[in-house]
Amino acid sequence: MNALLSAQILAQQNQGFVAEHPFLLVVLLALLLGCLVVLFVFFSFVQLWIQSFLTGAKVGIMDMVRMKLCKVDYAMIVRQKIALVQAGVKVSTQEMEAHYLSRGNVQRVAGAVIAAHKAGMDLPWRVAAAIDLAGRDIYEAVKRSVDPKVIDCPDPSKGRATLDGVCKNGIQLKARARVTVRTKLDRLVGGATEETIIARVGEGIVKAIGSAEHHTDVLANPNLISQAVLRNSLDSQTAFEIVSIDVAEIDVGQNIGANLQADQAAADLRVAQANAEKRRALAVALEQEMRAKVEENRAQVVLAEAEVPRAIAQAFRDGHLGVMDYYNLKNLQADTQMRSAISNVGNNDRGDRNLT
Repeated sequence: MNALLSAQILAQQNQGFVAEHPFLLVVLLALLLGCLVVLFVFFSFVQLWIQSFLTGAKVGIMDMVRMKLCKVDYAMIVRQKIALVQAGVKVSTQEMEAHYLSRGNVQRVAGAVIAAHKAGMDLPWRVAAAIDLAGRDIYEAVKRSVDPKVIDCPDPSKGRATLDGVCKNGIQLKARARVTVRTKLDRLVGGATEETIIARVGEGIVKAIGSAEHHTDVLANPNLISQAVLRNSLDSQTAFEIVSIDVAEIDVGQNIGANLQADQAAADLRVAQANAEKRRALAVALEQEMRAKVEENRAQVVLAEAEVPRAIAQAFRDGHLGVMDYYNLKNLQADTQMRSAISNVGNNDRGDRNLT
């Protein structure tokens, strides 16, 4: 009973104290809220901070808070920083934050730098970040630098299956090659891509086939082509180094020289036929022209013969021709026609006897 009475008295005293000092209540509430915030921040970042401290990454809690306020994935940054430190690569936290804010892939860049360091290659973070921001896959580039890549030449996905060349003897050869390349990190920015390597190697193989005297030489030793191509420094100004060029397959195609000769002969034949047809057409035209001239001359003869009766009539009127002269002329004409008829009959008889 006494204890209950004492509690009631203490509560009444506290209420009176709070009523007399409201500012103190606000301060107590603010301290309580601050403690809650500190506990939240501590429990949110303490695990990562402990990991960073134990591994020597040296990423403080305030750095994590700053990254959180800048909307940076601080947990990923801390883990990648720990991985870099454990691999023996020195990179500042600010450089990693800057690359993340530049929308770069921090994980790929960190993995590439670690892989390059383990392989004994010099790849600073600055260079790797620049390659990543340029749109190249830096991790894949480091992987291809350690493990060379084999590419087909020509690329089957481009719709071309073989590289076609013609030897000096006119035989066509169809070749396929495989090119082993290694990425050069120092030429990755600004260097040409795989398409350039494929195009240059393809052109070199076609030229090497074309310089061969006989197709049997190439078939007997395909390495002659690859050796001729490798001497031309086809990987200059590219992001790759050509390790080797291996001719995978060579097939004999058509006899291009014979086909060209046959096509030339066929073309010559068509030209000769065209010229002969031209001459025939000219002859036919000339014949028709001669026939037209003959008919024209016959017409003129007919016109001249039509003038004879007129001339006789005019001679009668002028008194240059008498009646007896006219009849003598008629008798002469009749005699001439009779002789012509007899001559034609004799010719026909001789023709009949010759036939028999």
